[in-house]
Formats: sequence, C-alpha cells, structure tokens
Amino acid sequence: MTKKVSQPLEFGNLEVLKDPEQAALYLEEILADGDIDLFKEALKDVAAARVGNMTTLAKKTHLAREALYTSLSRKGNPRLDTLTKVLDAAGLRLTVTTA
Repeated sequence: MTKKVSQPLEFGNLEVLKDPEQAALYLEEILADGDIDLFKEALKDVAAARVGNMTTLAKKTHLAREALYTSLSRKGNPRLDTLTKVLDAAGLRLTVTTA
C-alpha cells in the first residue's frame, strides 16, 4: 500500500483484504503508525474479509462473539491470545522483528 492509512477501509473495499498479502500489509502499515485503536478496527476489517461475520469468527477462535466485539472496539483492550486467535483465524501470524 502506498498511502498512509488513517482510517479503516470502507465496506466496499474489504474485497482487497481477502488476499493474505494485502491483509498483512494493511495491518503492518497501521501497526507501524502506532495507532492501536485503528489497528483493532483494521483487524476487524481483515477478519470480516477473510473469515466472515463475528459469529463465524467466534466459532473459529473459540471466543465469545460479544467478547470479540468488545475486544476489537476502540474502547477494547484485547489480550495477546485474543489477537493471535483472530489473526490465526484470518490465516495470518504475529511476528516480532528488530526496531
């Protein structure tokens, strides 16, 4: 992606996130900017594009649907295991590199 991401994608643009490479780039770019609230919304976008609705995501992650809504909201504070389960369900993985 070439432009800086400052807001989540609109519903019609979620199609591009079905591609795992594009989904990973989208999340990496937002995370690099340090906006955690935006990252949570972006992760919700990626999950919607790659997994489906929250009910399907809840089944795949073995987490309560309501807990996912709360965790991935701007006011939410998801645990690391929640983030990794959502990423795994979307076919993505969290990695750590040097700064």
